[in-house]
Amino acid sequence: MIIKMYTTTTCSDCRRAKKFLGEQGIAYEEINIEEQEGAAEHVMKINDGKRKVPTFEIGGRAFALSPYDERTLRAELSLNRH
Repeated sequence: MIIKMYTTTTCSDCRRAKKFLGEQGIAYEEINIEEQEGAAEHVMKINDGKRKVPTFEIGGRAFALSPYDERTLRAELSLNRH
C-alpha cells in the first residue's frame, strides 16, 4: 500500500499525522505543497477548491484529515486499536 501525505511546513495536524505513522512503523511519501510544483493545485482539486492538509492518497482514494483525527486515520488504514 502506497501512502502519499500532502503537507505544509507549519501544519500541526500534519506533524501529528506524521508522528502517528512513525509510531506505527508505516512508510509514507510526504509531499510538501509549498515546495512541490503543482501539489497545492492537486490538493485543491481533491478538496473542492480548499487547500486542506494533511491530505492523503491511499490505494486510489483521497481524503483530507483536517482537523487531524487518529480514529479516522486508523479506520482509513484498516488499523485496529489494541
